[in-house]
Amino acid sequence: MAPSTSFRVAAIQAAPCYMDVQASLDKACALIKSAAQTGAVVAAFSEAWLPGFPFFLFSALDRQWWRAAARYLEATIEVPGPETDALCAAARDAGIDVVIGVVERDSTTQGSAYCTILFIGREGKILGRHRKTRPTLVERAIWADGDARGLVVHERSYGRISALNCWEHNSVLPGYALMAQGTQVHFALWPGREQATAPAAPEALYSRQLLLSRAFASQAASYVVCVGGLRTKQDVPEEFVDLQIRDTTGDSYIIDPRGEVIVGPGVGETILTAECDPELLRAAKVACDVAGHYGRKDLFEFSVRAS
Repeated sequence: MAPSTSFRVAAIQAAPCYMDVQASLDKACALIKSAAQTGAVVAAFSEAWLPGFPFFLFSALDRQWWRAAARYLEATIEVPGPETDALCAAARDAGIDVVIGVVERDSTTQGSAYCTILFIGREGKILGRHRKTRPTLVERAIWADGDARGLVVHERSYGRISALNCWEHNSVLPGYALMAQGTQVHFALWPGREQATAPAAPEALYSRQLLLSRAFASQAASYVVCVGGLRTKQDVPEEFVDLQIRDTTGDSYIIDPRGEVIVGPGVGETILTAECDPELLRAAKVACDVAGHYGRKDLFEFSVRAS
């Protein structure tokens, strides 16, 4: 069922302490408390927030690159582990659900890392996790392929929630898997708006973040919390500052079930919030239920290999 009363959601736009797990964890716990103080029932961080997006991927493949890659793997976390225990405690103490991007280390091989989204409940427990199904372009040098086990919509008292990373929104099918489960509040986690490098098309590199998030909202008839990351040379470890060649400036948004922006863009470190109206959710679902009356199951079939 759609929620019966309005509720508030939050997008936490902030830079982590790149490659510093403990400092990032301390900052995340403080931000979770701040988000709860806004009255939000759920708050989200950007993609790979803990311990940060692998910024060095865009630089030359030299000795410094390999040093950064080794340090990055060292800074990844296991799920569950002491870091997730701390996040769960912060969510419980603040009384808020949390959606956060982490980089998860394979506990068996200790050599593979996944771009993972954690869903943490206000009860202080991990509700679920989703590993990015396919890292994008150069991300494949550091992140392994994920799986479909985490393509799950989680039922909460205020509504059904889901999340995807970055270009999973561009590959269509992961999103449809969540739409088919009736998602009502979706979290689109991104590394953040990138500075343009192509003068002839100054918005080409970052427009997809908003474009695809708005498209998802309209197609799913759900609210979308689009959370972008922040990163400049001042945010990365000094020893690797020369490898930071692409700044990201956040540009987070909150989008209604018609695909219209209601809050944003976020500027600098900030927490964006918005009230979600259950009546608007219902109206949007009536207009377009892509896995129901608008789905034409007599014409199309869809399945997911969760294992």
